[in-house]
Amino acid sequence: MTLPQATRPFVDFAVLLRGHGFPVAPDQTIGFIEAAGLLGPRDMTDIRRAAIAMLAIPREREAEFDALFRAFFLGQAVSAPVAGDDEDAVEAYEPDGGTSEVEEGEELSEIGVQATTAERLAARTLSPQDPDRVLDRFRRLAPRRLPRRRSYRHAPTSRRGVLDLRRTLREAARRDGDPVILKQRRRKTRQRRIALLIDISGSMKERTDDRLRFAHALVQAGDHVEVFTLGTRLTRITSELRALDRARALARVSGLVADFDGGTRIGEALQTFLAVPRYAGFARGAVVLVLSDGLERGGPEAMIDATRRLARHAWRLDWLSPLAGDPGYRPETAALATVLPAVDALADGADLAAICDHVLALGRAA
Repeated sequence: MTLPQATRPFVDFAVLLRGHGFPVAPDQTIGFIEAAGLLGPRDMTDIRRAAIAMLAIPREREAEFDALFRAFFLGQAVSAPVAGDDEDAVEAYEPDGGTSEVEEGEELSEIGVQATTAERLAARTLSPQDPDRVLDRFRRLAPRRLPRRRSYRHAPTSRRGVLDLRRTLREAARRDGDPVILKQRRRKTRQRRIALLIDISGSMKERTDDRLRFAHALVQAGDHVEVFTLGTRLTRITSELRALDRARALARVSGLVADFDGGTRIGEALQTFLAVPRYAGFARGAVVLVLSDGLERGGPEAMIDATRRLARHAWRLDWLSPLAGDPGYRPETAALATVLPAVDALADGADLAAICDHVLALGRAA
C-alpha cells in the first residue's frame, strides 16, 4: 500500500526514532499522524507537541528527542548523544514490520554460563506432532479451568446471589403486586488475560517446540491471550497462533521468528515488552507466564528491574523453569535469585504435563 505523500515524513520520523532506541509502535505512529492533522498544524511546535504526546516520549529523553526532531524537520545537526549501536539492541517485532528497540548492557559476567548475548538469526521448522495426549486434555479442560475475574456485568442466579430488586418488582407487577420469588443476581465472570513469554534461546533449544505447541493450545482455548518469544529479540506471535490448524500456525511462527536457538537477552527483551504501551497495558491485571531457565548473560540489572516492574503490573507473575523440576532446586543466577521475592511462583516447567497442570491449577488458586 502506498502512503499518502503528506504522511510520509511522519512515518519516516517514527522510523528514525526507533533507530535511536525509542520504542515507537505502529499504532502510535498512526496516532501521531492523526494528532498532527487535528492540530492544523500551525507551526512546528504543534507537530512536536503531537509527537511528544502520541509517541510517549519519556521526559528524561526529551533532549535527545528534540535533537532528532530538529535534525529531521529543521535540518539542524544532531548534537545530543544517542542510544547504543544496533548490534547491542533488542527489538520488538510484529508481523506488520513494526519494531522497537532497547539497549543491551556491554558488561559480561559469569552468571548463566550456558547463555550468550550473541545474536544468531536462524529459521526453524516446528513439528506439529503431539508426543502424548497432554495438550488434548489441556484444550478440553482449559475453557472452564483457566483463571477468571469478576466482570462489572450481572446475570440472574437462583442461589448465592444478591437481591435483584428490579426483576423482583417487575415480577410482582405481573402478578398484581404479589411477589412469589425474590429474584437474585450475581456478578458475571470472564477469563483473565494471559501473557505468555517463551524463551527460545540456545539453552532452551530442546524444549522450544513443545512450548510453542502449548502456546498454540492456550491461544485456542483462551479468550484473551498474547504470546511473545524472547531471545535476542522480542517477537509477538499471537496472530500466527490463531490459525486453527496447528501445523499451519507453527509454520507461520517459524517463518516469522528469526532468533531461534541464539543468544539470551531476557532482561532487555522484558524491558522492551514494558516499553511498548500496548504490551504493558495488556499485562495489567493479567497472568504473566515466563517459560525460561533464567540463564542470562551479562549484568543482571536489566532483568531484575524488568521483572519487578512486570510483577507490579500483573495479577500474578509465574516463572516456569525446566530446572525447577528438581525439588531441591535453588536459583543459581544472580538475576533469578534476586527477583524470586517478586515472583508469585517459581514452578516446574520441565515438560508439557507440568506446564499444563500449573496453568490449569491457576483457576483453582483464583
